[in-house]
Amino acid sequence: MNPLFSIITVSYNAAGTIGRTLDSVASQTCGLYEHIVVDGASTDGTRALVAAAAGADRRCLISEPDRGLYDAMNKGMALATGDYLIFLNSGDKFHSTDTLQLIADTIMREDYPGVVYGQTDLVDDSGRRIGPRHLTAPERLGYADFARGMLVCHQAFVVLARIAPRYSMQYRFSADYDWCVQCLQHSRRNVYTGAVLIDYLSEGLTTSNRRASLMERFRIMCRYYGTLPTVWRHVGFFFRNLKRKFNVPV
Repeated sequence: MNPLFSIITVSYNAAGTIGRTLDSVASQTCGLYEHIVVDGASTDGTRALVAAAAGADRRCLISEPDRGLYDAMNKGMALATGDYLIFLNSGDKFHSTDTLQLIADTIMREDYPGVVYGQTDLVDDSGRRIGPRHLTAPERLGYADFARGMLVCHQAFVVLARIAPRYSMQYRFSADYDWCVQCLQHSRRNVYTGAVLIDYLSEGLTTSNRRASLMERFRIMCRYYGTLPTVWRHVGFFFRNLKRKFNVPV
């Protein structure tokens, strides 16, 4: 019988952060999973840490050069045998030891919805909580809602494997947003867990990469939601970000 969950972790030279991800998965009270680690031929001992960590009986490790993050994610999907996909990258972890059980209970109770999702907390390099993600996952979620941005963190977005496409290799930084939009297009029902699911490692993206990511996301929004509506929404995004940055009414 196939596992309920395929948890996919992508890593490259992540010896300093991957340990807490491996521990988080191995400590889950729900055992209905396989853990697929796709390593990009690390040279810092990451592979040895993965091989030696607890829970090896449920873990598959491949380590080879790839064409970037989304190529590695596609490799993980190709190996996955579970009903649902969860992407948990190096440094990320489940919020608690019973998070996977909570997701499993939601799936069973709701008769296998297309997407199950929840909230996300941000953590620093040492795993300490910074605070909630600035975008809050809504209680109701549909395809049209992602026109307002990535309302649900990729790691807290659990997808029925048979409706999930491969990640587009035309995007370097925002293929996860494109992937989530496509999943929502194909999902007949999306269920909110009402809980924080993921502790997400707050990444220190460079300014240039952040700009490139936002430009890619803008192109994706225009593709799915129309150019003029997307431009108008970005005017609203500007004021939303201004309010968040300076904590002033706008």
